[in-house]
Amino acid sequence: MLKVVCEDITKLKVDAIVNAANKSLLGGGGVDGAIHKAAGALLLQACKQLNGCQTGQAKITHGYNLPAKYIIHTVGPIYRFHDQAEDEQLLRYCYRNSLDLAKKYNLKTIAFSSISTGVYGYPKKEAAQIAVSTCKKWLADNGNLLEITFCVFDKENLNIYRQLLEK
Repeated sequence: MLKVVCEDITKLKVDAIVNAANKSLLGGGGVDGAIHKAAGALLLQACKQLNGCQTGQAKITHGYNLPAKYIIHTVGPIYRFHDQAEDEQLLRYCYRNSLDLAKKYNLKTIAFSSISTGVYGYPKKEAAQIAVSTCKKWLADNGNLLEITFCVFDKENLNIYRQLLEK
Protein backbone atom coordinates (compact mmCIF):
# COMPACT_ATOMS: atom_id res chain seq x y z
CA MET A 1 0.00 0.00 0.00
CA LEU A 2 3.06 2.28 0.28
CA LYS A 3 5.57 2.87 -2.50
CA VAL A 4 8.07 5.45 -3.71
CA VAL A 5 8.74 6.74 -7.22
CA CYS A 6 11.19 9.28 -8.58
CA GLU A 7 9.03 11.09 -11.13
CA ASP A 8 7.32 14.35 -11.96
CA ILE A 9 4.27 14.45 -9.67
CA THR A 10 2.31 16.44 -12.26
CA LYS A 11 2.43 13.42 -14.59
CA LEU A 12 1.13 10.80 -12.14
CA LYS A 13 -2.20 9.11 -12.93
CA VAL A 14 -3.64 8.92 -9.42
CA ASP A 15 -6.87 10.09 -7.86
CA ALA A 16 -5.06 12.91 -6.03
CA ILE A 17 -1.65 14.47 -5.76
CA VAL A 18 -0.67 16.39 -2.66
CA ASN A 19 0.74 19.84 -3.23
CA ALA A 20 3.27 21.21 -0.76
CA ALA A 21 1.63 24.63 -0.87
CA ASN A 22 2.18 27.96 0.83
CA LYS A 23 -0.48 29.54 3.05
CA SER A 24 -1.97 31.64 0.23
CA LEU A 25 -2.52 28.56 -2.00
CA LEU A 26 -1.87 30.86 -4.95
CA GLY A 27 1.23 29.14 -6.25
CA GLY A 28 4.88 29.64 -5.56
CA GLY A 29 8.17 27.97 -6.36
CA GLY A 30 9.25 24.36 -6.48
CA VAL A 31 6.58 21.66 -6.58
CA ASP A 32 3.83 24.20 -5.83
CA GLY A 33 4.74 26.30 -8.88
CA ALA A 34 5.09 23.24 -11.10
CA ILE A 35 1.64 21.97 -10.08
CA HIS A 36 0.02 25.35 -10.69
CA LYS A 37 1.70 25.65 -14.08
CA ALA A 38 0.72 22.15 -15.19
CA ALA A 39 -2.86 22.35 -13.87
CA GLY A 40 -3.57 25.66 -15.61
CA ALA A 41 -5.31 28.93 -14.81
CA LEU A 42 -8.48 27.32 -13.44
CA LEU A 43 -6.49 26.02 -10.47
CA LEU A 44 -5.52 29.54 -9.46
CA GLN A 45 -9.15 30.65 -9.70
CA ALA A 46 -10.25 27.72 -7.51
CA CYS A 47 -7.51 28.38 -4.96
CA LYS A 48 -8.57 32.02 -4.64
CA GLN A 49 -11.98 30.76 -3.49
CA LEU A 50 -10.39 28.68 -0.70
CA ASN A 51 -9.11 31.74 1.20
CA GLY A 52 -5.75 30.23 2.02
CA CYS A 53 -4.80 27.39 4.32
CA GLN A 54 -3.16 27.18 7.73
CA THR A 55 -0.03 25.13 8.43
CA GLY A 56 -0.90 21.48 8.95
CA GLN A 57 -4.32 21.78 7.33
CA ALA A 58 -5.40 20.56 3.88
CA LYS A 59 -7.87 21.68 1.21
CA ILE A 60 -8.91 20.07 -2.06
CA THR A 61 -9.48 21.25 -5.64
CA HIS A 62 -10.00 19.52 -8.95
CA GLY A 63 -6.87 18.55 -10.87
CA TYR A 64 -7.87 20.50 -14.00
CA ASN A 65 -5.20 19.86 -16.67
CA LEU A 66 -3.40 17.20 -14.62
CA PRO A 67 -3.88 13.44 -15.00
CA ALA A 68 -4.81 13.43 -11.28
CA LYS A 69 -8.51 14.02 -10.60
CA TYR A 70 -7.81 16.15 -7.53
CA ILE A 71 -5.10 18.21 -5.89
CA ILE A 72 -4.93 18.22 -2.11
CA HIS A 73 -3.11 21.34 -0.95
CA THR A 74 -1.36 21.20 2.41
CA VAL A 75 0.92 23.71 4.08
CA GLY A 76 3.93 22.23 5.80
CA PRO A 77 5.88 23.86 8.60
CA ILE A 78 8.89 26.05 7.99
CA TYR A 79 11.60 24.12 9.84
CA ARG A 80 12.82 25.85 12.99
CA PHE A 81 15.64 24.37 15.01
CA HIS A 82 14.22 25.83 18.22
CA ASP A 83 10.80 24.16 18.02
CA GLN A 84 11.27 20.77 16.41
CA ALA A 85 8.43 19.08 18.35
CA GLU A 86 5.86 21.56 17.02
CA ASP A 87 7.25 21.28 13.49
CA GLU A 88 7.01 17.48 13.67
CA GLN A 89 3.41 17.63 14.87
CA LEU A 90 2.43 20.09 12.12
CA LEU A 91 4.07 17.91 9.48
CA ARG A 92 2.17 14.86 10.79
CA TYR A 93 -1.05 16.89 10.52
CA CYS A 94 -0.27 17.60 6.85
CA TYR A 95 -0.24 13.89 6.08
CA ARG A 96 -3.20 12.96 8.30
CA ASN A 97 -5.42 15.78 7.08
CA SER A 98 -4.57 15.04 3.45
CA LEU A 99 -5.38 11.35 3.93
CA ASP A 100 -8.61 12.22 5.73
CA LEU A 101 -9.66 14.36 2.75
CA ALA A 102 -8.85 11.52 0.37
CA LYS A 103 -11.03 9.20 2.46
CA LYS A 104 -13.85 11.76 2.56
CA TYR A 105 -13.79 11.96 -1.25
CA ASN A 106 -13.60 8.14 -1.61
CA LEU A 107 -10.25 8.27 -3.36
CA LYS A 108 -8.20 5.11 -3.80
CA THR A 109 -4.78 6.42 -4.88
CA ILE A 110 -2.81 9.39 -3.60
CA ALA A 111 0.70 10.70 -4.22
CA PHE A 112 2.59 12.92 -1.81
CA SER A 113 5.41 15.27 -2.67
CA SER A 114 8.12 15.71 -0.02
CA ILE A 115 6.31 18.24 2.15
CA SER A 116 8.45 21.01 3.71
CA THR A 117 11.80 19.69 2.43
CA GLY A 118 12.38 22.36 -0.21
CA VAL A 119 12.59 26.03 0.69
CA TYR A 120 10.91 25.30 4.05
CA GLY A 121 14.13 23.52 5.06
CA TYR A 122 12.89 20.37 6.81
CA PRO A 123 15.69 17.77 6.86
CA LYS A 124 14.87 15.14 4.23
CA LYS A 125 15.43 12.05 6.36
CA GLU A 126 13.41 13.35 9.32
CA ALA A 127 10.58 14.47 7.04
CA ALA A 128 10.53 11.08 5.31
CA GLN A 129 10.41 9.25 8.66
CA ILE A 130 7.43 11.37 9.70
CA ALA A 131 5.71 10.83 6.34
CA VAL A 132 6.13 7.06 6.34
CA SER A 133 5.25 6.50 10.00
CA THR A 134 2.19 8.77 9.80
CA CYS A 135 0.92 7.10 6.62
CA LYS A 136 1.50 3.59 8.03
CA LYS A 137 -0.46 4.46 11.16
CA TRP A 138 -3.26 6.06 9.15
CA LEU A 139 -3.54 2.99 6.92
CA ALA A 140 -3.63 0.69 9.96
CA ASP A 141 -6.34 2.81 11.58
CA ASN A 142 -8.41 3.08 8.38
CA GLY A 143 -8.30 -0.42 6.95
CA ASN A 144 -5.73 0.13 4.22
CA LEU A 145 -8.18 2.17 2.16
CA LEU A 146 -5.58 3.90 0.01
CA GLU A 147 -2.59 3.17 -2.15
CA ILE A 148 -0.05 5.82 -1.12
CA THR A 149 2.84 6.88 -3.34
CA PHE A 150 5.68 9.07 -2.18
CA CYS A 151 6.80 10.98 -5.25
CA VAL A 152 10.35 12.28 -4.90
CA PHE A 153 12.49 14.37 -7.20
CA ASP A 154 16.03 13.14 -6.50
CA LYS A 155 17.99 9.96 -5.82
CA GLU A 156 18.83 10.99 -2.25
CA ASN A 157 15.13 11.10 -1.33
CA LEU A 158 14.47 7.94 -3.31
CA ASN A 159 17.07 6.05 -1.27
CA ILE A 160 15.77 7.46 2.02
CA TYR A 161 12.21 6.36 1.28
CA ARG A 162 13.29 2.96 -0.03
CA GLN A 163 15.15 2.26 3.21
CA LEU A 164 12.18 3.35 5.33
CA LEU A 165 9.68 1.31 3.32
CA GLU A 166 11.82 -1.84 3.60
CA LYS A 167 11.51 -1.79 7.41
